[in-house]
Amino acid sequence: MEVEKMDENEWKYHGEGNQSLVVSHCQRCVVLRFLKSPPNQNKTPEEILHHLQNIVDFGKHVMKQFFGENYVHHGEIIQLPLDFVRQLCLKIQPERPECRCDKDMDTLSGYAMCLPNLTRLQTFRFAEHRPILCIEIKPKCGFIPFSSHVSQEIKHKVCRYCMHQHLKVANGKWKRPSKYCPLDLFSGNKQRMHFALKSLLQEAQNNLKIFKNGELIYGCKDDQDCVSDWNELARHLKPFFFPSNGLVSGPHCTRTIVKELIHVITMALLSSTDTCRAGDMKTVPISQGRSYCEASAFNKELVRNGKHKLESSGLPRGCLLYKTLQAQMLDMLDIEGLYPLYSRVEQYLEEFPEERSTLQIDGPYNEAFYEKLLDLSLEDDGTVAFALTKVQQYRIAMTAKDCSIMIALSTCLQDECSEQRPVVLTSKSRFTFSVSVLDLDLKPYESIPHQYKLDGEIVNYYLKNVQAKDDPVMSNLFKENEDCTLVLHKV
Repeated sequence: MEVEKMDENEWKYHGEGNQSLVVSHCQRCVVLRFLKSPPNQNKTPEEILHHLQNIVDFGKHVMKQFFGENYVHHGEIIQLPLDFVRQLCLKIQPERPECRCDKDMDTLSGYAMCLPNLTRLQTFRFAEHRPILCIEIKPKCGFIPFSSHVSQEIKHKVCRYCMHQHLKVANGKWKRPSKYCPLDLFSGNKQRMHFALKSLLQEAQNNLKIFKNGELIYGCKDDQDCVSDWNELARHLKPFFFPSNGLVSGPHCTRTIVKELIHVITMALLSSTDTCRAGDMKTVPISQGRSYCEASAFNKELVRNGKHKLESSGLPRGCLLYKTLQAQMLDMLDIEGLYPLYSRVEQYLEEFPEERSTLQIDGPYNEAFYEKLLDLSLEDDGTVAFALTKVQQYRIAMTAKDCSIMIALSTCLQDECSEQRPVVLTSKSRFTFSVSVLDLDLKPYESIPHQYKLDGEIVNYYLKNVQAKDDPVMSNLFKENEDCTLVLHKV
């Protein structure tokens, strides 16, 4: 791709995170990702290049091993003319949310990452000129902590997401708590998954976005109160699900279209679109755990209906949700068990700061780094090596807990479908689709103390302000124990 020959007006603001800003091309299925930094703290071009190379290498050599070749798109580094970058920065600056403007886009190095635009369906050329629907889901952590290091029993009953919702509302980030619980989505049970997705659609927060032809049509643009207008969403979706326009308008039409959308998302999430087979598979029993959260609105609805037994179908091994959960469960010690090990590594680095590079804390993220992650032993021998392995596994787990899943959909005709193209059917349409994962930058080593402090704040707030007000009988209604197994394998 010859970016230097493209006018900056052909690119548009796409979004940004804490450390990077993304622009997408108006016609081509590519995006450019630029690093950001606080004003007057610009990194040298060499530092920018090194940082970007670490991101690419981490996706290529580590996360692809967990998620599979078809799901991870690590991109490549390209160098751009500085004049093009500066003009692009001026063009998109007015579109950036005010809360994001505390950091500047890198306009000095000329380096950027070139990635596929995952809001577009890129795998099948016949669909290139057809309308593309894309659903972005940030599923969050899909399991209850099973570590014996957990000090508060509530963490063995209520998932972190559900507890954190109350603290976020109290701090003014959101006006209402969401009914979404990640454990319902990761259950593999279609009824629970449908409830979870419906809850996300009702209160999207920053966990769900819907794009049409790359344009955001539903969900928050940034941290703000989201108004769920299902009628407006249904207007956008109707041509996809009912192309003949035979469905009448009104509330029934809206509910039907939303139901169809949830069905398509569920089937795509349960599908396996990666043909890679497991290599040296290792199955390690780790705990007697539970696959439900006592705070889940789905569970509470069961209780109200006099049902105390939860169905858990389990996830197909090849699907992306399974692979995501597998990576998340590298957090075997919980932050409470991990933090003392982090302190051990920190103490060692204070004595031997030159060892930071040898320990690969800041990279390189290569095959050797990945191989060390496969040591699942929990027997602490008191060494720095053991502590470091658990710290790096925790960073991988946190990355998987904060990733996003992209489901791109395009309608297709029956004669265009084949065994090579994954297809999901609805009552009136058929869709070919691709499933990808993004936001896979390794979580910073330095963020661990913040995570430890935040964990305490979340739990303490929940115990003081939520659990004390709940019906004490509720926790006695769920007594089921289930086997919880971690599977790690090369792909």
